[in-house]
Amino acid sequence: MAQDGKPKSLPFQYQFIAGAIAGVSEILTFYPLGMLSCSVKTRLQLQSGKAEAGVVGTLRNIVVREGFGRLYRGLLPPLLMEAPKRAVKFGANDFWGKTFLSVTGSSQMTQQLSIVTGAAAGATESVVMLLFGPFQHIFCRLQDKSSVFKGPADALAQIVRKEGILGIYTGMESTFWRHLTWNAGFFGSIFQIRALLPKAQSEQAKLMNNLIAGTIGGFIGTVINTPFDVVKSRIQGATKVPGVAPKYNWAIPSLFIVAREEGFSALYKGFVPKVLRLAPGGGILLLVVEFTLNTFRQVLGPPYI
Repeated sequence: MAQDGKPKSLPFQYQFIAGAIAGVSEILTFYPLGMLSCSVKTRLQLQSGKAEAGVVGTLRNIVVREGFGRLYRGLLPPLLMEAPKRAVKFGANDFWGKTFLSVTGSSQMTQQLSIVTGAAAGATESVVMLLFGPFQHIFCRLQDKSSVFKGPADALAQIVRKEGILGIYTGMESTFWRHLTWNAGFFGSIFQIRALLPKAQSEQAKLMNNLIAGTIGGFIGTVINTPFDVVKSRIQGATKVPGVAPKYNWAIPSLFIVAREEGFSALYKGFVPKVLRLAPGGGILLLVVEFTLNTFRQVLGPPYI
């Protein structure tokens, strides 16, 4: 026990491992829906002007015109990055939470600190994910209906040949804002949601509360970050022309371009398939993380329980 009589917080590595386990669990749970919705979401976001079709229409058009296999094109890159991304997310949130509590001298987390902590975790996640930047870019290029790439390896080779090695990191600034805003919304809201839910009297009730809080948090995070996801897709999906400044380059200016030319609603293209994936995904993430951490506490024993 800590000096205040409360259980001692688990070390960073356990938070990191729990996040990785949660990431794998989420992928296995939502694999079909996740990949299908991500393909449809990216396709919708790459459409400028009036959308050709809604979610169902876009999905139908992809299957009819390009074959069912098109939905799974570019599958490997996002799979390779999900587990480490989730590990970084929860590990960084734990690290920054402890850091901010120490800096401010607070004895417990507050609503304001939870939002700041989530934003810091998102920023950390985006910086670490620079290592996986090419996967995001390649996936986006492969989902463009005008894509002529034969696969991930061919896409990587052509991007490097035409745009240079830095070309594979196109859109990382908008990716930074996408991660920061989602994590701020997710971690900031689950703090308040947990406080509003009835106090759990059993382990099953605690798991259910985590599932509910994580699902609502995933929904709120998605509402906040979707505009940045839209412009990220536009920035990464644009074909570079030598000597010509790209229309979509930086996140904030691109937000205003899309809103001015296509209306504010265009910033939420692909929202439905995205939220169908990330809202329940947030619930599974939080449930598995908390279940795993509780298991660690039981195995380690005092002073962690």
